[in-house]
Amino acid sequence: MKNFIKYEKQYFLPPVPCYDWAKKDAIEKAPSWCSVDLRDGNQSLIEPMDLQTKVEFFKLLVEIGFKEIEVGFPAASQTEYDFLRKLIDENLIPDDVTVQVLTQAREHIIKKTFDAVKGAKKVIIHVYNSTSVAQREQVFKKSKEEIKKIAVKGATLLKELTDKEGASYRFEYSPESFTGTEPEYALEVVNAVLEVWQPTPERKAIINLPATVENAIPHVYAQQVEYMHKFMRYRDAVEISLHPHNDRGCGVAAAELGILAGADRIEGTLFGNGERTGNVDIITLAMNMFSQGVNPNLNFKNMPYICALYKSFTNMPVSPRQPYAGELVFAAFSGSHQDAIAKGMDCRKGKEDEKWTVPYLPIDPHDVGRKYDSDVIRINSQSGKGGVGYVLQTAFGINVPNGMKEQMGYKAKDVSDNLHKELSANEVYDIFVQNYIENHTRFEIPECHFKQVSGIEATVSIFENGKSETVVAQGNGRLDAVSNAVKSYFKRDFVIIGYEQHALSQTSKAKAISYIGIESNGKTYWGAGIDEDIIKSSYKALVSAVNNLMVG
Repeated sequence: MKNFIKYEKQYFLPPVPCYDWAKKDAIEKAPSWCSVDLRDGNQSLIEPMDLQTKVEFFKLLVEIGFKEIEVGFPAASQTEYDFLRKLIDENLIPDDVTVQVLTQAREHIIKKTFDAVKGAKKVIIHVYNSTSVAQREQVFKKSKEEIKKIAVKGATLLKELTDKEGASYRFEYSPESFTGTEPEYALEVVNAVLEVWQPTPERKAIINLPATVENAIPHVYAQQVEYMHKFMRYRDAVEISLHPHNDRGCGVAAAELGILAGADRIEGTLFGNGERTGNVDIITLAMNMFSQGVNPNLNFKNMPYICALYKSFTNMPVSPRQPYAGELVFAAFSGSHQDAIAKGMDCRKGKEDEKWTVPYLPIDPHDVGRKYDSDVIRINSQSGKGGVGYVLQTAFGINVPNGMKEQMGYKAKDVSDNLHKELSANEVYDIFVQNYIENHTRFEIPECHFKQVSGIEATVSIFENGKSETVVAQGNGRLDAVSNAVKSYFKRDFVIIGYEQHALSQTSKAKAISYIGIESNGKTYWGAGIDEDIIKSSYKALVSAVNNLMVG
């Protein structure tokens, strides 16, 4: 790619070192959140949302717990204007929710914006103008002083109109394309705006520092934010807000480092929807904090529901590998991963109040509305014995012995490989039944009677090829006696090397399942049997194992 020579860095480091953020190893509390799905997210859609869809999306954002929601650019189009008026006139804005509206620092646009918000109880008027070198030189062709005057004029008009109406609107200012602006100049413009507003701790201003285009490694953004945090006037009366985009794929990292650098607030969208590669994904940011024991103050406990509504509102997909939310993010197909997860989950039994440390699962899938049996361990040709065993246990109560798991694992892998598909839990169960419960291809034992005669004597009916024959044999127990009868009838020698059984449920009428492993000529064969009578389940398992020996 020879054309790399046309590119060079388009960002500026602060004039003084700003590395205090690097001394911190964690975010200790959640920032304030502002959803911009209805503005930034909406304007990035191929087909923007209609009015009713925006209303439904607004309700979802409220349900999730957003207290600040940017509802649009009401001076930009009639739909945007009508949407805001519908929210206000139909009293759809909860008392604890603030609506935010965006406006350019231009007089006629600001005045129409003020018309749009009349009657709203809590409002943030967000004014912006671009300050970057590229925008100053190429788009506006104005000097630094002229660009600063635009910002000051817009800030002044916001204050004058608010005072005139006797309103208590909060103000927000963005030096758009902040990351491409010299930090000392961005600070100069911001401080000039703050001098107009003169915010107080009781009525804070918001200074938003957008990575309108992400153009540097995240640590550069952190330094720029820290510089503003340290040298901004009225700092105790200002919320520093970040609005990161994701052009380099580092939006989440940039936001996290920006919070460490002093930011108080984040503007972003669900699943990172936004122009180009998107805005910062608030779900990922919030859940990252959640996964380290910090309350994000947002509710994502029913992630499948949120995903479904988001897709219906936007016609945008949610990637199957989207952090915390994608269909496959908790899915383990690898055999070694499945085995570790199954063992980790087993260790948690009876210890649910302990800290979550299950291998390969950064959070408990239940916390976002996912299921262990269908979402976590999933079976395909890459799966192993641990995963297959886990699915049978969690979905059907079948606790396959360790020695049998390996054989069952290979059988499931072979089916998946041949079909070139993932297997559902029911399909895994069917493979188990076909190979170990209903595999009586050579013979069955429909009837068996026992009596005690110097040990146990078994009278065994063996049904083979449409004919039944009775065989009598003795043993040191019922299973041993039946085993000797089968050996005598088929003139085959084998040794029982594994025998386990358990109830299939906790009810008084629970069926028992037995598992038996036999060894013959150095090979191991397994079988299983289910019956309400525990003795019957054991000799059914023996029949299954011997049938597998016969066809093996």
